[in-house]
Amino acid sequence: MPAIEVGRICVKQFGREQGKKCVIIDLMDKSFILVTGPKKLNGVKRRRVNLNHVAPLEDKIEINRGASDDEVAQVLENTGKAELMKA
Repeated sequence: MPAIEVGRICVKQFGREQGKKCVIIDLMDKSFILVTGPKKLNGVKRRRVNLNHVAPLEDKIEINRGASDDEVAQVLENTGKAELMKA
C-alpha cells in the first residue's frame, strides 16, 4: 500500500486544522502535497502541506489528480465517506 498517493485520506497533525481529515489531490514534490477537505464539507481549505504534517489513513477514494473540491465532495458522498471526513 503506497502511503502517499492521490485520493488517500489523511489526518492533519499540525496547524489550525490539526486533527481534521483531508484528501490528497496532488503530489507537488518530494516534500509537499496538495490537500483539501473540501472546505464546505469539513472546513479544510485546499492548500499545500508538508508531508511530515499529515498522517495517512487506510481509506482511499478514486479521484483524478488535481480534482476540484466539488468532484472530491461528490466522490466522498457517493462512497459513503462524507461522515468519516466530518468526524
